Amino acid sequence: MTQLVWPQLRDELAIFKAPNSADGAPAWSLHDPVRNLFYRLDWATFEVLARWHLGNPQAIVQALQQETTLRVKEESVLQVAEFLVQGELAKRLSPASITAMGTEYRRRQAGWITWLLHHYLFFRVPLWRPDAWLERVLPHVQWLFNRGFAWMTGLALALGLYLVGQQWERFASTLVDYFSWQGVMAYAVTLTFVKFLHELGHGFTAKRYGCKVPVMGVAFLVMFPVAYTDVNDAWKLDNAKRRMAIDAAGIVTELVVAVWSTLAWALLPDGALRHGAFLLATTTWVSTVVINASPFMRFDGYFLLMDALDMPNLHQRAFAMARWRLRELLFGLGERKPEELPRGRYLFVLAFAYVTWLYRLVVFAGIAWLVYSTIPQPLGTVLGLVELAWFLVLPIWSEVKFWIHKGPAIASSQRLKTTLLVLGGLGLVALLPWDTRVTASGLLRPEVSHPLVAPGAAFLETITVKHGQTVKAGDLLVRLRLPDLDYQQQVAGARASGLLWKVENAGLEPKLHENQKLLQASLGKAEAEVAGLSREKDRYAMRSPIEGVVYWMDPDWTPGAWVRANAPIVEVADVHAWQGYAYLSEKEVKRVQVGDSARFIAESGRWGAVPLVVNRVDQDASHVLQDGILASVYGGEILVREKAGRLVPEQAIYRVTLQVPVKESAVLAELAKSATPVLRGKVVISGEGQSWLGQYWRTALSVIRREIGF
Repeated sequence: MTQLVWPQLRDELAIFKAPNSADGAPAWSLHDPVRNLFYRLDWATFEVLARWHLGNPQAIVQALQQETTLRVKEESVLQVAEFLVQGELAKRLSPASITAMGTEYRRRQAGWITWLLHHYLFFRVPLWRPDAWLERVLPHVQWLFNRGFAWMTGLALALGLYLVGQQWERFASTLVDYFSWQGVMAYAVTLTFVKFLHELGHGFTAKRYGCKVPVMGVAFLVMFPVAYTDVNDAWKLDNAKRRMAIDAAGIVTELVVAVWSTLAWALLPDGALRHGAFLLATTTWVSTVVINASPFMRFDGYFLLMDALDMPNLHQRAFAMARWRLRELLFGLGERKPEELPRGRYLFVLAFAYVTWLYRLVVFAGIAWLVYSTIPQPLGTVLGLVELAWFLVLPIWSEVKFWIHKGPAIASSQRLKTTLLVLGGLGLVALLPWDTRVTASGLLRPEVSHPLVAPGAAFLETITVKHGQTVKAGDLLVRLRLPDLDYQQQVAGARASGLLWKVENAGLEPKLHENQKLLQASLGKAEAEVAGLSREKDRYAMRSPIEGVVYWMDPDWTPGAWVRANAPIVEVADVHAWQGYAYLSEKEVKRVQVGDSARFIAESGRWGAVPLVVNRVDQDASHVLQDGILASVYGGEILVREKAGRLVPEQAIYRVTLQVPVKESAVLAELAKSATPVLRGKVVISGEGQSWLGQYWRTALSVIRREIGF
């Protein structure tokens, strides 16, 4: 550096006072107006640049020692010079510097493949230069920034939430109505409008504090559109609260829209305006909380956090600190921290970096899967892999390359052996098939049970047993009465009695004697009808078919209650033998065999783990879910869809039958006290072991085989 021509600052650069650093030291912002970029300068760098005209490091260091309390070394001055050259903040005057600039320009000119990949992953489309328009319109919207409007919005929030709470069922049902393609399109249009207001919020707030807003447009992250507004001019402000106000303006705008839209929905009559208010309310609440407030991507929440902490380039600085800590933890290289921070902030920055990495891993992996699933093959697979490579694999490879570069230092590290032992142990845990658990949604119920249903619509005449009572076979449980059946029996009985009198007196009456055979046939028919009605009436006297325990389907039923036809009344179960059922996926059922031990854990948590043994594994998938209590539509975990009155599983599932061993007499005795004949919960089977990594590897292989057509 000392052999090169001393770099001269570009004439158009400007320096503005910035808020003091966290330690109270003064700070400044250096503005490059050509690229509209800002650089934060600490006190020492500012004082060095203030004496840059002296032309060499020795003179600058000497002047600083005489004029300030700073103790700056020549090495630090040379680092500032390097920063100016690399940041293209210095003039290119010498032939060597011009040649170097041309070389750097050609190096940055990527090939068409790199250009295409970069513009698939991220690019911006400027749409509008709004600065002059914002300047003209600002006086007309100043009232939005008044304290009175803020108080009115707060009152609208309280009133809107109260009124929506009074109509919550209708609000929720309206939300469900929009789960359609038409609803998705309506939300897309509404979201576009809301995001436009969001960006105007940034723009008007920036203009209010005297900043320029050169451009608004749309950025595309993996083809997903995200509106943006260039408010870099806010770095000129020396008031952190004003910068935070600009950062938060979009979120505040959306919240204001959400508040007034919520109140409008609660007050407006049904119609187009109310539907529009509903769309605005739901869209803004969700997009603000889920997207804009997140500090893990470069959205409003990130810039708010950055200005609140007064840590420019928070992501880069946090990532650098996290990488340094990871290297020290693994290898103990003894390198200097990227920067010195108070302990509390240091721990926060570390945690923030690791959480951000985890968050981005989930988000980018999810986007890659979405791209792979929705874009026609093989393009979807290629684009999904490109995204994974760019956002996940390349950052990891960059760190691995640093480790390779530091190979000699790492090899001589005292901590390397410990790290290898720990990583080896984790590798064994990931590769060895130690996990034998196969967990599934399941139920437990008596092996033999008989539900009794009402043969027809009737009312409860008498109830002779209580819920949980033990009965014997043939015991009367409940008697139903059907008034119409009683009337038919009385009519048929009267008709049979009349015919019987005529038959008995046929010898005394000539006319009756002539029709004696017809009367006898009619009497037989009438008596058969009486007997049939008597048998039908006996069906309404419900008796226990077995010895067991009675479970009322509705414990609140009392004599006189009316029941519909085929309504379940009671269930009698033999509680001396219990059976369990579980449903496994195709991948999991291969790990289970007859004789494997298992445990059942009830949802209620009343019992401990109930021991079970597998006694049957279905070889064919269940086309219909036989145990409806496990279906998602009834609060279970198995996803189903209703088709022709049947519950059809969304994915292939296999039924596994399990048995409570007879030797578990104590467990059976406890289960006999159950207040319900069906217990829902989790079944954990001890099946074939599998490694933690193996299950993901097999899934990946199955996807690869499917895509290449094997």
